[in-house]
Amino acid sequence: MKQLQPVSVVLPETAPDDLRVGHVLGKSLKDPSEARVVIVGFPVHEGVRRNGGRVGAADGPVAIRQTLFRLTPDPRNHDAFVDLLQHTVDLGDFVATGDLEANQAGFGAVLASHLKRGAVAIILGGGHETSFGHFLGYVGANQPVSVVNWDAHADVRPLKDGLGHSGSPFRQILEHPSRQCRNYLVAGLNASSVAKAHLDYMATRNASWIFNEELDRDRIDATYAGLTEPAFTTFDLDAVNGAEAPGVSAPATRGLSSQVWLHAAEYAGRCKRVGSMDIVELSPRLDIDGRTARLAAATVWHFLSGLCRR
Repeated sequence: MKQLQPVSVVLPETAPDDLRVGHVLGKSLKDPSEARVVIVGFPVHEGVRRNGGRVGAADGPVAIRQTLFRLTPDPRNHDAFVDLLQHTVDLGDFVATGDLEANQAGFGAVLASHLKRGAVAIILGGGHETSFGHFLGYVGANQPVSVVNWDAHADVRPLKDGLGHSGSPFRQILEHPSRQCRNYLVAGLNASSVAKAHLDYMATRNASWIFNEELDRDRIDATYAGLTEPAFTTFDLDAVNGAEAPGVSAPATRGLSSQVWLHAAEYAGRCKRVGSMDIVELSPRLDIDGRTARLAAATVWHFLSGLCRR
């Protein structure tokens, strides 16, 4: 079975001096295996359904691309940004079936080959079950990794009838028999959305957390500066204030500002320890005026902007 399906995005007609991300993506590549950055979608929300959330995140990858590819390269660092985009390839979306566990394993296998050669992966989800497939890429590449999760929830819930879901990926990662996860940090927790039992569980696993009211730019910078091992970072859009990110399965009433959120994305890109990122929980059918899609696209854009400054 074919694992990846190309996704086409119609770009607006613009003047030659008004380049957009999609105009230059991959233009310097003869072979995708030479890409410095790979973009791949995981259009799955079965984990959200299992967790009792509002489904729709399976449509997230296409909506993110439609907005991201229309953005302009960063004019503050134009040549470096364009050069990075020219060496970035969009691999398309993973071809999902109704079997979440098989999808996660297959997705991990797709990522592993790129992680092994040192490419940076940008993953467009999907529900937060995306992150377990993301982690399996590191397992397949035999690379230990730490995880930094920007999220209103700890997502360490127990499995349901032995099955994972969008609320369990980091329990699955922490308990994976490979023991490839070295550390887990969740930043942006909403105190009214986190059970004490989940923090107690994390404490037994030497995991750590930061509540959203404790986050500012300095704390974000210190978080990345404190990484001592290779890491991947995951951005769950439900950590952002619901007025700015309404199109998620569980919108936040007291979330992070978009300014703080995008600073976290930019510095993830700048941090040499970060080898990949995912953006999850965009549900276009629940969005209002495309707000959440624009924020998701901006998150990836800021990650790229940081990446070209390494």
